[in-house]
Amino acid sequence: MSLQGQAPARLSTPPPLAEGGPGTALACHNVTVRFVTDRRTVTALENVSFTVEQGGFMSLLGPSGCGKSTLLRVVADLIAPTTGSVSVLGMTPEEARRRRSLGFVFQDAALLPWRTALQNVQLPLEVGGARGLPPGAPTPSELLKLVGLEGWENSFPHELSGGMRQRVSIARALLGGPRLLLMDEPFGALDEITRDRLNEELRRIWAETGTTIMFVTHSVYEAMFLGEQVLVLAANPGRVSELVDIDLPRDRTLRIRETEPFIRIAAHLRDCLGRGA
Repeated sequence: MSLQGQAPARLSTPPPLAEGGPGTALACHNVTVRFVTDRRTVTALENVSFTVEQGGFMSLLGPSGCGKSTLLRVVADLIAPTTGSVSVLGMTPEEARRRRSLGFVFQDAALLPWRTALQNVQLPLEVGGARGLPPGAPTPSELLKLVGLEGWENSFPHELSGGMRQRVSIARALLGGPRLLLMDEPFGALDEITRDRLNEELRRIWAETGTTIMFVTHSVYEAMFLGEQVLVLAANPGRVSELVDIDLPRDRTLRIRETEPFIRIAAHLRDCLGRGA
């Protein structure tokens, strides 16, 4: 949910950290976000609580206006919760952001058109007071290879397809080895064939890097194929409808969407969406 010209109500003092046990990458406890103007107050999220284990993959699924993007921005320290608490890798979101423990992939690739693919991936090293890569972290060239763009390092954005530009964006977000990767509908504007290919690529990248991922989508099939868990949000106000474990093999191909277990879980998720719309 995005409300232009409105600011979230803030507490005068930061809330305490949410409690998460050992191995917890993210813990949200009773997170509420209200946007306040002179005319009205809108509750974007209300009492949202959940945890994500380290190395996990959680999809956020829900109708437009249920606060999926707002929740991602709370975790990324782009929006402060009005009430409630958030723990990211045992730190506050601000601490995690300052330590560069977070990566963020937006809906648009947001590449600089005058820079090559490699130069766009290198950008975080040149801004924000970056102090270079941590020891052992993949280089920009290695990250482009990881996302399947070896040989395209010197190409400019206008020479790349939409899917290739998003691959560059993912490589840039992985620079420095973030332990939590936040993805806000990064494949929503792509054609179905490209989207399917990138879904498979993202599962591969997740398996190879061990990065914890939170992925926002409107697609039931995408949420299921990608996630080990799906957090279903209801709207007006945004709240947790259900947390669904996706009991499917870890090694997946797109063919799994034709199997009975996949179809059964998809029907359950659609029912959850219908009840929470």
